[in-house]
Amino acid sequence: MCASSSRSSSANNRPDEANGRTDPLHSEGKAPRHAFSSSGSSSGSSSSGAAGLTLVATPIGNLGDFSLRGAEALSDADLILCEDTRMTARLLSDRNISTRTEALHEHNERQRVPALIERMQNGTRMALVSDAGMPLMSDPGFRLVQAVIEADLPLTVIPGPNAALTALVLSGLPPHPFMFIGFPPPRSAARKEAFAQLRAAERAGLSATLIWHEAPHRLAETLADMTEIFGESRACAVARELTKRFEEVKRGPVGTLAAFYAETPPRGEITLLLGPAEAEESSKDDLDTTLRTLLSTHSVKDAAALAATAIGLPRRTVYARALELAAEQKKSAD
Repeated sequence: MCASSSRSSSANNRPDEANGRTDPLHSEGKAPRHAFSSSGSSSGSSSSGAAGLTLVATPIGNLGDFSLRGAEALSDADLILCEDTRMTARLLSDRNISTRTEALHEHNERQRVPALIERMQNGTRMALVSDAGMPLMSDPGFRLVQAVIEADLPLTVIPGPNAALTALVLSGLPPHPFMFIGFPPPRSAARKEAFAQLRAAERAGLSATLIWHEAPHRLAETLADMTEIFGESRACAVARELTKRFEEVKRGPVGTLAAFYAETPPRGEITLLLGPAEAEESSKDDLDTTLRTLLSTHSVKDAAALAATAIGLPRRTVYARALELAAEQKKSAD
């Protein structure tokens, strides 16, 4: 499967004539009605622009992917909250939107939420965008959304581009179930521990395509750690610069991709995908193979801890076996 443009068609907005339906699937230019919340009030904002919060998805690269509803929502808002006002300014300029912007990011969100809720309660209509894609997905805004729900204020979303889903459908890996995990830890030890926990979940029955975002300067190291924990033959895909001029998706065994990117440093925005594990059972051979690999780069204690998490066996049992294998390796070296 070749990489292709992520622009979506509007064909699904047509009436279903075959079933005698005359209404479109969604209202045109109006926010849809949503299910009532547990408190009994509607969580959707009305077309008249009631005070509250609208989450607006923005392009992940190609400005042409920004929807008419998204632009309309930003124009109608009294205030746009964004990660980086400079990034959002480019989008607003492209659509001639003059709404005022303020920064809301991981460093100030907790402090700003109470005042923002009070402003909404006093009638301010707000929109929230991330630098690219769907708000809250590896981006700030979750605390604000929780507070909006708690305050029983109108909350709705204008859907649109999403890098994780775009990469998933381009990857050639099973599209469902999938698990979006966000960014892996930046340091190798913590990253391996996180991967080992996922590997343990797979041993316990998890079977899903796993999706991460990753910084280009860490991709090679992350793939190397992934190879160590998940094995070099697992199906993998690296999606880069999605919807942009140099869009690229490389597919292959994770070990092969790790070797490629170790020699070819990537550029641009990266989405990393790992295919689901094949059905298997834990065995002594699995444990020994994992321990021998880890012992080549880790202490006995650290290797045992990682292997125990990955294999799903008691740490004491794994540590005892790690001591045995370490002794064998030392004897062979002598």
